Amino acid sequence: MLRILEKVAKPNTGIEGRGSVSERLQSNGAEVFRGISGVAPNVVEYWLEATDRIMDDLDCTVEQKLKGAISLLREEAYQCYVDARRKEFLNLTPGGRSVAEYEAEFLRLSRYARGIVATEYERCVRFKDGLRDSLRVLIALQRERVFAVLVEKAKIAEDVKRAERRSWEKKMRKAIMANAGKGLEPV
Repeated sequence: MLRILEKVAKPNTGIEGRGSVSERLQSNGAEVFRGISGVAPNVVEYWLEATDRIMDDLDCTVEQKLKGAISLLREEAYQCYVDARRKEFLNLTPGGRSVAEYEAEFLRLSRYARGIVATEYERCVRFKDGLRDSLRVLIALQRERVFAVLVEKAKIAEDVKRAERRSWEKKMRKAIMANAGKGLEPV
């Protein structure tokens, strides 16, 4: 179901006119989707294709397509979407993202996990626990309770680590060049 919704969100230029995306979609023939239990997989595909065509006709942006598709979900279908976002939040790790990118994704998905990160402190703990080890060790002992301050400290720690890595790489290049000049094998 999640992959199907993400297929809908492909680029376009924007929606013209007045009214919400949901209203515009429904007035142009888009149907509400209630659930997937007992529904043949092709029904979901047909709904998706029909909704996608309508969104293309309305020149919806990627964001409008996603919001529009979500606004057409009801009952089980909407709950399935929310559950998928919550699971995505619970499994969120920075991976190769910067702290700023991780923060943006954390905030976007945390809307679906309000009970898990209900307080500022819980948000801080969850965010810090998700950071890469190399950053977490630099800020762990501070026990920050203000989310914005924690994020800033993580960004600073990331900058420090980046500078350390550049310095180390520079030293390694110098050592390799020095050894190459002496006819020695690279380290």
